[in-house]
Amino acid sequence: MDNYPLLDIFWTMLELFLWILWFFLLFKIITDIFRSDDMGGWGKAGWTIFVILLPFLGVLVYLIARGGSMQQRDVDQARKADAAFQDYVRKAAGSGGPSSGGSSGGHVEDLARLAELKNSGALSEEEYQRAKDKLLA
Repeated sequence: MDNYPLLDIFWTMLELFLWILWFFLLFKIITDIFRSDDMGGWGKAGWTIFVILLPFLGVLVYLIARGGSMQQRDVDQARKADAAFQDYVRKAAGSGGPSSGGSSGGHVEDLARLAELKNSGALSEEEYQRAKDKLLA
């Protein structure tokens, strides 16, 4: 290691970092090409060939031509994923079992209705406890 100075080590590390950064950018652009809904099959094929055959020029041209909308497609995908997750959570929370009265809202709404009935005086404490135990059983 005597003939490899410290500055050359830093230069090699910088080159490695830039090489990895380049691959991340290339994969991000290829992912964006295939995720884009506003391009047809021929457009996607053309951009993919351009980015693969002339990677440096292809990536730069893609960033200039379509780079501004890449962020919007990322945000749209995140919103869709969040909406799907929220829908899954709602369905999973609502499907804990059969709810009283045929409601599809689940136990939470049924317990809230029981509490309202108890607070309004329509149910006594004993009736409320029996209905709650029956609901949670």
